Amino acid sequence: MATDQASDPAGAAPGPAGDARALWNRLPARPGAGQAPAGRTLRFKLYSLLGLLIVALIALWTFMTGNIVGELFELRRATTLAEQVAAPAADLAGHVQEERRLSAVLVATGSAAEGTTLSGARERTDAAVRLFHQRATSLEGLSATGPEVVASREALETALGRLDAVREEVDARATTRMRVIQDYSAVQDALFRMYDDLVTVPDIDLYRRAAGLQRVVRARELLSREEAVMAAAAGQRAVTSEEQRLMAQTVAGRRLLLGSGLQALDAELRAPFDDLMESTDYQRLTAMENQVIAGSGPVEDARGWPTLVRSLGGRVDRLVADRAAEIGERTEGAAGAIIAQIVIAGGLGLVAILLAVVLSVRLGRRLAEDLAGLRSAALDLADVRLPRVVARLRASEDVDVESEAPPIPVTSTTLEVKDVAQAFSTVRRTAIEAAVGQAELRKGINLVFRNLARRNQSLLHRQLTQLDAMQRKTGAPDALEDLFRLDHLTTRMRRQAEGLIILSGAPAGRAWRKPVPVHDVVRGAVAEVEDFTRVTVLPMTGASLLGTAVADVIHLLAELIENATVFSPPSTRVNVRGEQVGRGFVIEVEDRGLGMSAEDREDLNRRLANPPEFDLTDSDRLGLFVVSRLATRHGISVSLRRSPYGGITAVVLLPHGLVAPGPDEPAAPPSPARSDPRPADPARRP
Repeated sequence: MATDQASDPAGAAPGPAGDARALWNRLPARPGAGQAPAGRTLRFKLYSLLGLLIVALIALWTFMTGNIVGELFELRRATTLAEQVAAPAADLAGHVQEERRLSAVLVATGSAAEGTTLSGARERTDAAVRLFHQRATSLEGLSATGPEVVASREALETALGRLDAVREEVDARATTRMRVIQDYSAVQDALFRMYDDLVTVPDIDLYRRAAGLQRVVRARELLSREEAVMAAAAGQRAVTSEEQRLMAQTVAGRRLLLGSGLQALDAELRAPFDDLMESTDYQRLTAMENQVIAGSGPVEDARGWPTLVRSLGGRVDRLVADRAAEIGERTEGAAGAIIAQIVIAGGLGLVAILLAVVLSVRLGRRLAEDLAGLRSAALDLADVRLPRVVARLRASEDVDVESEAPPIPVTSTTLEVKDVAQAFSTVRRTAIEAAVGQAELRKGINLVFRNLARRNQSLLHRQLTQLDAMQRKTGAPDALEDLFRLDHLTTRMRRQAEGLIILSGAPAGRAWRKPVPVHDVVRGAVAEVEDFTRVTVLPMTGASLLGTAVADVIHLLAELIENATVFSPPSTRVNVRGEQVGRGFVIEVEDRGLGMSAEDREDLNRRLANPPEFDLTDSDRLGLFVVSRLATRHGISVSLRRSPYGGITAVVLLPHGLVAPGPDEPAAPPSPARSDPRPADPARRP
């Protein structure tokens, strides 16, 4: 058995807000409205996007500030290297140069006086070595020393470790003056290689100046070598060819280094050196170098070299010291400028980041609030306004579109938010107008169906009256049987017409003044069923039904009994029983069909308890809508359960408000209250 109507009469119009509700149902469901929340909130996404931009800004600021701080550290490192390594190394270089000259003279002349002077020079060299080692290996020196400086410093210390062997050879006269000069020059070469690694100024301009001054210092070292060669040659009163070649190489290297070094200096740093090179002493030195290289000068001229070279060397040393101090001051100035950059860039960057954070939070909050207002308006439409309008339209109340769909107030300055708000205002107004329009259309369609059904009902009533008269006039059994069948078919047609009237929201039209026994009401319902011969009405306890509910209960039971006969085998019986219970009077319609699944039965029970809005697309279930409408109108409970025979048992519970106590035996029902259209006697059929 099922509550689907077997026949398919014309339906009624859709609900008052059918299209509006369908339009709204196409919108995405809200979290908590039948589905779990999906994704993140808009505020989270906005803050995430702004957070990424802020993180990128912080990363850029950190990178730029880190580079500036790195340059500052490099400048501080260069200053530390100059104080802890370069300064003691420069002092050591001067002492090694002096010891080299005296050692070469001692080997060349063998003078005891030179030996005494050399002993003092060695002590000063050893003291300089100790000071250099102490400074270079101190915590401050090591912290500023990079891997390349460590390697060159270790190479220098290895070369310094050979000084004892060189000194023993000098004291034993087991070497030559050229060999002595080369041994000490090897120490100087290692020292100047370390010097090259000490130039670590990050500023390119300062680096070029420092590197140029370093080449000038190397040129000063080569000048000292010239002095050693010529001092030894003066002791022997002869310049050997080997010494002559060494002088040529040394002079060429000195001039090359001096020229390239001065070229790297700016005008301010180079000016004192230019004055020195234009002096008479330097011109005299150049001429003497050329004579020695050419081998055209007398050996006696070499005796004037020590005084000349010491004079020029001293002036070069002072100029180098002054220029180094100048470069140091520039380095300190660069460090100060970098500190200022750090303060300015870091401060401005930090202010920019804080400002970006504040503006981002305000912008995100403002935009989120604007969109939250739109969301609230959407929820208000979905949860409050539209359901309220639909409820009022169902109650046939008038709805003012202007008051129910006012424009959404917009305080946002964002153009897109304003456009969305205006668009949603239009959507809200359209939804309300659609609901009102559908309600008006529903009323019009219902009125048309109602009028047509009333006309059919009137014609059918007249036809029933005519058939009743014809049955009284004839006595032929065959004619009576045909008239009876025609009468029964007309009764069923009347029920279908009443179904249209009920779906339109109006009463069926039939009414009784006095209560009618329930047994007769059931018999009247059976009389409106096509296959009534299969229906067995079992004896019932005496109870009557109020006249105002008789027509609707007859129609309700007829729909249920009709479905029981349609959805059960023709050879089976449909039993109808009733009895008084604690909560009213219960009537059971039991069939022996195939039944239905528990899910379908639960769905139908839910529809019977809460009548849905009628949909024209679901016209196969007109009986379900009619039963649910009638049950709701009178507070009747209708439920379906599985019968003991595998079919369906429809349980109809009539509340106490509809039931009046009656005699134990059923009595004929009173005449109906009116006869336009006059209904058929509910007890005229078994």
